[in-house]
Amino acid sequence: MNIPNTLTLIRFVLIPVFVYSFFYINNGNIYAAVVFLISGITDVLDGYIARHYNQITKVGILMDPLADKLMIITVLLSLWAKGVIPFFIILIVIIKEVTMIIGAFILYKRRDITIPANRFGKTATLLFYVAIIFSIFDWPYGLTLMIIALLLALVAFFIYSIEFRLYNKKQ
Repeated sequence: MNIPNTLTLIRFVLIPVFVYSFFYINNGNIYAAVVFLISGITDVLDGYIARHYNQITKVGILMDPLADKLMIITVLLSLWAKGVIPFFIILIVIIKEVTMIIGAFILYKRRDITIPANRFGKTATLLFYVAIIFSIFDWPYGLTLMIIALLLALVAFFIYSIEFRLYNKKQ
């Protein structure tokens, strides 16, 4: 258990903390937003530390994106439950993420490799974070930013799909 894996574990713990803050604390939007931002900061930190100090592990390769996906889906479900965003956004994100998790698992089992995040995926994630903060506070353009992030995520998914086919066909 190294520092990046510990940070990933912290992100898993922050998921129920976000839900509790968002739904059960009066004016919990601020606390929920802080928890969400801490999750994002720990994601950036664990990636930096893992690469910079050569602490990349198989556990981290698999658990880091899972923590991110679970946090994003939990936050989106929470926003939908409060009537902030429409369900179609969650549905598309869940289908995309589950498909990517299954594809990554298959590729990892068959070829012992993972496809790194592309710039569209990273940009989509950053924009999702901005859109979510806007949505938590009900600021203008939150839904517009969310839809743009969703479209970027779909572009990234299309690129991942092509890369998956290419890596999966290699002998």
